[in-house]
Amino acid sequence: MTRNKTMLTILDHVPEALLATDAQHLYQVLKGPTLIHLTGKRTQPLFVAVLQHGNEDTGWLAARSLLRDYQGYELPRSLSIFIGNVAAARYGKRHLEGEPDYNRIWSGEGTPEHKMMRQIVEIMRSRKVFASVDVHNNTGTNPHYACVNRLENRFFQLATLFGRTVVYFIKPENVQSMAFGALCPAVTLECGRPGIEHGILHAHDYLNACLHLAEIPDHPVAAEDIDLYHTIAVVKIPEDVSYSFGTGDADIQFLEDLDRLNFSELPANSSLGWIREGSRARLEVLDEHGNETGERYFSYQGNELRTILPVTPSMLTLDKQVIRQDCLCYLMERFTPDSQR
Repeated sequence: MTRNKTMLTILDHVPEALLATDAQHLYQVLKGPTLIHLTGKRTQPLFVAVLQHGNEDTGWLAARSLLRDYQGYELPRSLSIFIGNVAAARYGKRHLEGEPDYNRIWSGEGTPEHKMMRQIVEIMRSRKVFASVDVHNNTGTNPHYACVNRLENRFFQLATLFGRTVVYFIKPENVQSMAFGALCPAVTLECGRPGIEHGILHAHDYLNACLHLAEIPDHPVAAEDIDLYHTIAVVKIPEDVSYSFGTGDADIQFLEDLDRLNFSELPANSSLGWIREGSRARLEVLDEHGNETGERYFSYQGNELRTILPVTPSMLTLDKQVIRQDCLCYLMERFTPDSQR
């Protein structure tokens, strides 16, 4: 094991104890964020990022299962696995207090973690990375889907290998898939809630399929094989606004089962909840350029919170910690880029 001058540990093998270790106990085996390079028949490596958020363990469990499968066998393709926020995983947290969100620091600078992510990008650039897969969970009721940041055929091909539901977004711009998209086809996988066996198996099978790819096709995905959405805005709740779900004395009282609306195409005038009598509470809605656009999407007449335009939400969550650390949800619209027409 070697420790470089940043906080990153780099290995060229899988420690034996690692394959028997769940996310919560990785800190007992690894010193911290770890990049593992493994050699396979095809030399250009598949890059896989797991546990960028410590409370999202599906990626690690899928990668661990994959590594077990190939014990004693040669990988069909070289593989580089980045095991991210080991410290936060110990406590089941997205990230620890006072440290940055690992999936918001792949551009910019200012912390040792920023430096580490730049180093990983440069390492994988030098290794001529074949493709990049970043595995995540979410806390609301969502289907499994893949995200891309570029409207290019090879990105769509890689995404639809996971499933027909694909989301295109360009904000936030400092995520892992955005950084790696400049090097190779890159996707983010959203595998539903943590701890669900189906999500682990789906991610495992997808990663195994990627290892067996000789190349990623550059022809368009057939229109009938993709349901493509474009993320057009992020919805946040201002820090000084209280909120609840179903019941409770709060500035905004959302529907109790708000997250069931994920990936539902809501018509205009759909109800999302109520505003407390006399409150001036409003949701903060930022478009792709960072402009406040709340008045375009939501109305507050008669103390009811309703949609103004037809819209499709994703990643609606009832988890208050996630809402404060990240957002309430994203807003999407169906999308047909020129390459898919």
